[in-house]
Amino acid sequence: MPELHQSIAQHYHERTKYDPETLALKTQRLDWAKQPVPFKEYKIGSTYDLKPYIQEKPEAFANNRDAQWWQRLSRLLFRSYGLTARMPSMGSAVYLRAAPSAGGLYPAEVYLVSRGTPLLPPGLYNYQCRTHSLMHYWESNVWQTLQEACFWHPSLETTQLAIIVTAVFYRSAWRYEDRAYRRIFLDTGHLLGNIELAGAITDYRPHLIGGFVDESINDLLYIDSQHEGAIAILPLADLLDINQNLPLGCTALPSATETSYPQIPDGELLTYFHKHTQIQPGVTGKLNLPTIKQKKSLEDKYNFPFCLKIPTTTTPIQWGEKLSDLEMTMYKRRSTRAYNGDDLTFDELKSLLDFTYQPQSYIDQNLDISPDYFDLNLIETFIAVCGVKGLEAGCYYYAPKAQELRQIRFKNFRRELHFLCLGQELGRDAAAVLFHTADLKAAIAQYGDRVYRYLHMDAGHLGQRLNLAAMHLNIGVSGIGGFFDNQVNEVLGIPADEAVLYITTFGRPR
Repeated sequence: MPELHQSIAQHYHERTKYDPETLALKTQRLDWAKQPVPFKEYKIGSTYDLKPYIQEKPEAFANNRDAQWWQRLSRLLFRSYGLTARMPSMGSAVYLRAAPSAGGLYPAEVYLVSRGTPLLPPGLYNYQCRTHSLMHYWESNVWQTLQEACFWHPSLETTQLAIIVTAVFYRSAWRYEDRAYRRIFLDTGHLLGNIELAGAITDYRPHLIGGFVDESINDLLYIDSQHEGAIAILPLADLLDINQNLPLGCTALPSATETSYPQIPDGELLTYFHKHTQIQPGVTGKLNLPTIKQKKSLEDKYNFPFCLKIPTTTTPIQWGEKLSDLEMTMYKRRSTRAYNGDDLTFDELKSLLDFTYQPQSYIDQNLDISPDYFDLNLIETFIAVCGVKGLEAGCYYYAPKAQELRQIRFKNFRRELHFLCLGQELGRDAAAVLFHTADLKAAIAQYGDRVYRYLHMDAGHLGQRLNLAAMHLNIGVSGIGGFFDNQVNEVLGIPADEAVLYITTFGRPR
């Protein structure tokens, strides 16, 4: 039997850690005959083609309000999850999308729910990224059902559209087995980062909802919850419609904490864990939860008098008129395959951190007031510096509110980073490697086992902002979801109770 004092989230995290001694034994050979198709198909429904609106420049629709509306929606979906390249692979084609995905597997599906607008009849739509179109597969008013499932969340009161993101579990599990659950939520975090920024470009304000009755949303979408599950809901306030004010209600809600569970076989852990992080039906009416109290401020970490503290304040990145540079960066974004080992500058690192963690710096560029995360107070950031001009090699803790780096280890970790990243050259040749971590036990105490979803989506969302800032600055960037968990903590001096969530590497592209 598993340890009784461990919740299912802690048990899952321990069970899916990579270890140098067992990794080779655990990894199965890929069965290419069973490779999943990363696209969803519908046999019946009506199609709304969005391609004409993405191909034309905005000026082409200057006197046509209907076409302008369609163009904004078309750009929002395309910049969030549209196809950006086609690559040959194993005899077939791999389609790359606007949001990065581990192994190019794209487990996320994007649905649009319409309350019924003059141009988009009420019902359910699936975003078909292969054809850049919307498939209207259910034609009736489902908005009230959506509101009930979200406990009458205030952001659904005046909005007319909502995006629902689901995960098709096998798409990622085919390659990453039970550990795929982590990558699914990191990938979804990338997508959430894109939706937020694409919304800023197209005058939509998405508000993130992570607390909903899972079963009700899955039923609403007519999906088989054994294979696919809803994981995030985003009501879209149209900022050009004065009637759509967006009261920003609670983003993350707690689930139960499961400490009594059977021996779960390998291969079944992912689905068991997902099922036991769901919010159960039976809670009626408006949700009135007490505010979740923060136990300690992460800003106080490593804040010792003798600790070297280096300010990171800098000039914000300029994204051009009407955010044109941001839109082009989202379209061109690619994960870097290899670095040449050359140094970055400290100013470049500061710019990456500024765009990712200081959203208030970008208000004058109309780049949103404050992006939605589930709870950034739970996420910590460490940076291993190997080659940054003007910054001593070592491991630093980043305190975003104080905007400073605090050095906690004095050493060049290049050799160790190569090993920690499973021998990937990206780890060895990077100039800086950023780690997102969280105190898992403390996070579960606040939100129950469901917090595992929130932590990984927030880490992926931060990772996508890092990706886009790096691309804009011509810095190579690549996220890594596979690493030797325990050894990361040991080598960098991160406390053992901190779960390592995600790694982002930066360097000069080879």
